[in-house]
Amino acid sequence: MYVIAGLGNPGRQYEKTRHNMGFLVIDEFAAAHGVDVRRIKHKALTGETRIAGEKVLLVKPQTYMNLSGESLREVMNYYDVPMENLIVIYDDMDLETGTLRIRKKGSSGSHNGMKSVIYQLQSDEFPRIRIGIGSTSGDDWKDYVTGQVTEKEAEILADTIRKAASALECIITEGIDIAMNRFNTGKKRDNAREEE
Repeated sequence: MYVIAGLGNPGRQYEKTRHNMGFLVIDEFAAAHGVDVRRIKHKALTGETRIAGEKVLLVKPQTYMNLSGESLREVMNYYDVPMENLIVIYDDMDLETGTLRIRKKGSSGSHNGMKSVIYQLQSDEFPRIRIGIGSTSGDDWKDYVTGQVTEKEAEILADTIRKAASALECIITEGIDIAMNRFNTGKKRDNAREEE
Protein backbone atom coordinates (compact mmCIF):
# COMPACT_ATOMS: atom_id res chain seq x y z
CA MET A 1 0.00 0.00 0.00
CA TYR A 2 1.08 3.56 -0.76
CA VAL A 3 0.02 6.77 0.96
CA ILE A 4 0.31 9.86 -1.24
CA ALA A 5 -0.09 13.07 0.72
CA GLY A 6 -0.28 16.53 -0.80
CA LEU A 7 0.29 19.41 1.60
CA GLY A 8 -1.76 22.59 1.46
CA ASN A 9 -4.32 24.76 3.24
CA PRO A 10 -8.07 24.06 3.17
CA GLY A 11 -10.52 26.74 2.12
CA ARG A 12 -11.46 28.44 -1.13
CA GLN A 13 -9.18 31.42 -0.51
CA TYR A 14 -6.12 29.13 -0.67
CA GLU A 15 -7.14 26.96 -3.65
CA LYS A 16 -4.83 28.41 -6.31
CA THR A 17 -2.02 29.66 -4.08
CA ARG A 18 1.66 28.75 -4.26
CA HIS A 19 1.43 26.95 -0.90
CA ASN A 20 -1.16 24.51 -2.26
CA MET A 21 0.95 22.73 -4.85
CA GLY A 22 0.57 19.46 -2.92
CA PHE A 23 -3.23 19.65 -3.06
CA LEU A 24 -3.13 20.51 -6.77
CA VAL A 25 -0.96 17.49 -7.61
CA ILE A 26 -3.34 15.23 -5.67
CA ASP A 27 -6.26 16.72 -7.63
CA GLU A 28 -4.47 16.12 -10.93
CA PHE A 29 -3.58 12.53 -10.03
CA ALA A 30 -7.09 11.85 -8.73
CA ALA A 31 -8.69 13.21 -11.91
CA ALA A 32 -6.42 11.05 -14.08
CA HIS A 33 -7.50 7.93 -12.15
CA GLY A 34 -11.15 8.79 -11.54
CA VAL A 35 -10.71 9.02 -7.76
CA ASP A 36 -13.04 11.04 -5.55
CA VAL A 37 -10.95 12.64 -2.77
CA ARG A 38 -13.78 13.82 -0.52
CA ARG A 39 -14.04 11.23 2.24
CA ILE A 40 -13.21 12.83 5.59
CA LYS A 41 -10.92 10.59 7.61
CA HIS A 42 -7.87 11.17 9.84
CA LYS A 43 -8.30 14.99 9.72
CA ALA A 44 -7.98 14.79 5.93
CA LEU A 45 -9.87 14.44 2.69
CA THR A 46 -9.06 11.00 1.32
CA GLY A 47 -9.69 8.79 -1.68
CA GLU A 48 -8.57 5.29 -2.67
CA THR A 49 -7.59 3.54 -5.88
CA ARG A 50 -5.42 0.68 -7.09
CA ILE A 51 -2.42 1.05 -9.38
CA ALA A 52 -0.49 -1.96 -10.67
CA GLY A 53 -2.13 -4.08 -7.98
CA GLU A 54 -1.14 -1.69 -5.17
CA LYS A 55 -3.71 0.02 -2.98
CA VAL A 56 -3.11 3.78 -3.07
CA LEU A 57 -4.56 6.21 -0.52
CA LEU A 58 -4.64 9.87 -1.55
CA VAL A 59 -4.55 12.31 1.37
CA LYS A 60 -5.14 16.07 1.64
CA PRO A 61 -4.68 17.07 5.31
CA GLN A 62 -7.28 19.61 6.45
CA THR A 63 -5.40 20.77 9.54
CA TYR A 64 -3.78 23.77 7.81
CA MET A 65 -0.20 23.54 6.64
CA ASN A 66 1.66 23.94 9.93
CA LEU A 67 -0.18 20.98 11.52
CA SER A 68 -0.07 18.62 8.51
CA GLY A 69 1.90 16.05 10.47
CA GLU A 70 -1.01 15.42 12.87
CA SER A 71 -3.11 14.06 10.03
CA LEU A 72 -0.31 11.99 8.50
CA ARG A 73 0.63 10.48 11.87
CA GLU A 74 -2.95 9.22 12.22
CA VAL A 75 -2.91 7.83 8.66
CA MET A 76 0.44 6.08 9.04
CA ASN A 77 -0.46 4.60 12.43
CA TYR A 78 -3.86 3.38 11.22
CA TYR A 79 -2.62 1.70 8.05
CA ASP A 80 0.83 0.71 9.38
CA VAL A 81 2.45 1.71 6.09
CA PRO A 82 6.27 1.54 5.84
CA MET A 83 7.92 4.97 5.57
CA GLU A 84 9.28 4.24 2.09
CA ASN A 85 5.65 3.89 0.88
CA LEU A 86 4.68 7.39 2.01
CA ILE A 87 5.11 10.07 -0.67
CA VAL A 88 4.66 13.70 0.38
CA ILE A 89 4.20 16.48 -2.19
CA TYR A 90 4.75 20.14 -1.33
CA ASP A 91 5.86 23.53 -2.59
CA ASP A 92 9.47 24.70 -2.23
CA MET A 93 10.65 28.31 -2.27
CA ASP A 94 14.28 27.17 -2.62
CA LEU A 95 13.60 25.87 -6.13
CA GLU A 96 12.92 27.96 -9.21
CA THR A 97 9.30 28.14 -10.32
CA GLY A 98 8.36 25.00 -12.23
CA THR A 99 11.23 22.86 -10.97
CA LEU A 100 10.32 19.28 -10.05
CA ARG A 101 12.55 17.52 -7.54
CA ILE A 102 12.05 13.97 -6.25
CA ARG A 103 14.07 12.69 -3.30
CA LYS A 104 14.04 9.46 -1.27
CA LYS A 105 14.42 11.26 2.06
CA GLY A 106 15.76 14.47 3.53
CA SER A 107 15.28 17.43 5.82
CA SER A 108 12.28 19.76 5.93
CA GLY A 109 14.29 22.74 4.69
CA SER A 110 12.35 25.91 5.49
CA HIS A 111 8.92 24.31 4.93
CA ASN A 112 6.73 24.40 8.05
CA GLY A 113 4.37 21.72 6.80
CA MET A 114 7.24 19.31 6.34
CA LYS A 115 8.65 20.26 9.74
CA SER A 116 5.32 19.17 11.22
CA VAL A 117 5.28 15.91 9.24
CA ILE A 118 8.84 14.97 10.23
CA TYR A 119 8.21 15.90 13.87
CA GLN A 120 4.98 13.89 14.10
CA LEU A 121 6.37 10.85 12.26
CA GLN A 122 9.74 11.09 14.03
CA SER A 123 11.36 10.30 10.70
CA ASP A 124 12.52 11.98 7.49
CA GLU A 125 13.07 8.62 5.76
CA PHE A 126 10.24 8.92 3.26
CA PRO A 127 10.09 10.01 -0.40
CA ARG A 128 8.96 13.48 -1.35
CA ILE A 129 8.17 15.49 -4.47
CA ARG A 130 8.97 19.18 -4.29
CA ILE A 131 7.40 21.72 -6.64
CA GLY A 132 9.50 24.85 -7.10
CA ILE A 133 7.55 28.08 -6.60
CA GLY A 134 10.48 30.51 -6.64
CA SER A 135 10.90 33.10 -3.94
CA THR A 136 10.46 36.72 -3.06
CA SER A 137 12.92 39.14 -1.52
CA GLY A 138 12.27 40.68 1.88
CA ASP A 139 10.12 39.62 4.78
CA ASP A 140 6.86 39.09 2.92
CA TRP A 141 7.37 35.35 2.29
CA LYS A 142 4.11 34.44 4.10
CA ASP A 143 2.13 36.67 1.76
CA TYR A 144 4.08 35.23 -1.17
CA VAL A 145 3.39 31.55 -0.46
CA THR A 146 -0.29 32.13 0.33
CA GLY A 147 -0.70 34.49 -2.63
CA GLN A 148 -2.34 33.68 -5.95
CA VAL A 149 -0.02 32.67 -8.76
CA THR A 150 0.39 35.01 -11.71
CA GLU A 151 -0.86 34.06 -15.17
CA LYS A 152 2.71 33.32 -16.30
CA GLU A 153 3.40 31.18 -13.20
CA ALA A 154 0.11 29.33 -13.66
CA GLU A 155 1.14 28.12 -17.12
CA ILE A 156 4.53 26.91 -15.88
CA LEU A 157 3.13 25.28 -12.74
CA ALA A 158 0.27 23.55 -14.56
CA ASP A 159 2.84 21.64 -16.61
CA THR A 160 4.87 20.81 -13.49
CA ILE A 161 1.75 19.59 -11.69
CA ARG A 162 0.97 17.24 -14.60
CA LYS A 163 4.55 15.92 -14.55
CA ALA A 164 4.40 15.42 -10.78
CA ALA A 165 1.22 13.34 -11.15
CA SER A 166 2.97 11.22 -13.79
CA ALA A 167 5.99 10.90 -11.48
CA LEU A 168 3.76 9.52 -8.73
CA GLU A 169 2.53 6.75 -11.00
CA CYS A 170 6.12 6.05 -12.08
CA ILE A 171 7.26 5.73 -8.45
CA ILE A 172 4.53 3.15 -7.79
CA THR A 173 4.93 1.14 -11.00
CA GLU A 174 8.66 1.44 -11.78
CA GLY A 175 10.36 2.64 -8.58
CA ILE A 176 11.67 5.91 -7.25
CA ASP A 177 15.12 5.68 -8.89
CA ILE A 178 13.59 5.58 -12.35
CA ALA A 179 11.19 8.39 -11.41
CA MET A 180 14.08 10.56 -10.19
CA ASN A 181 16.03 10.01 -13.41
CA ARG A 182 13.00 10.65 -15.60
CA PHE A 183 11.29 13.58 -13.87
CA ASN A 184 13.81 15.62 -11.86
CA THR A 185 14.21 18.99 -13.57
CA GLY A 186 15.67 22.44 -13.13
CA LYS A 187 18.11 23.72 -10.61
CA LYS A 188 18.04 25.31 -7.20
CA ARG A 189 18.32 29.05 -6.82
CA ASP A 190 21.90 30.26 -6.41
CA ASN A 191 21.49 31.08 -2.71
CA ALA A 192 19.47 27.97 -1.84
CA ARG A 193 20.93 24.94 -0.11
CA GLU A 194 19.94 21.64 -1.68
CA GLU A 195 18.64 19.03 0.73
CA GLU A 196 20.39 15.68 0.72
